[in-house]
Amino acid sequence: MKTLNGIRLAATLLACSLLASCANVFGPRQVALPLHKLQAGMERRFPLNNRVLELFEIQLTRPQLALVPDTNRIALTMDASIAPPFLRQSWTGTMAMSGRLYVDAARGAVMMAEPRVDQFAIDGMDSSRQRQVTKVANLLVDQLVRETPVYSFRPEDLRYAGVQFVPTRITAARDALVVTLEPANR
Repeated sequence: MKTLNGIRLAATLLACSLLASCANVFGPRQVALPLHKLQAGMERRFPLNNRVLELFEIQLTRPQLALVPDTNRIALTMDASIAPPFLRQSWTGTMAMSGRLYVDAARGAVMMAEPRVDQFAIDGMDSSRQRQVTKVANLLVDQLVRETPVYSFRPEDLRYAGVQFVPTRITAARDALVVTLEPANR
């Protein structure tokens, strides 16, 4: 009798531990996206050439990403070249922008919202013209960021052991974005 009760207790404990381990396997997971991987993905999208308001040809090159954990933002610094098509003069400098990170679960992507130009320094351009160009740069940044993901998950990145996951939260750490993945509701 004691042996039978011991076997039942052992079977019950085994079943409970198996259920608990399944809950951990198929519960929320955190995935770190290292900065170097994000940087490589961003470099593949550059150079960017854009004509803004038919007034300026802007070329952006050499993107450099940085994570800002204190504000959960991502920062991007780029070299910029500006040439009005009606002048033979062009200017070069740098543009720094940042945006708030969010997850677009439907697209399986990390996106940037609320983009802003933090700095736009153009060599040899007077301050009045530089302010005008900065306003134009804010329009460009809004266009650039609106539909461009910071990172897109591949479909296989969101499946584990036959379970479909969706990204739900994101946090910026010093050297990686940490994305929380949760099982998709069926």
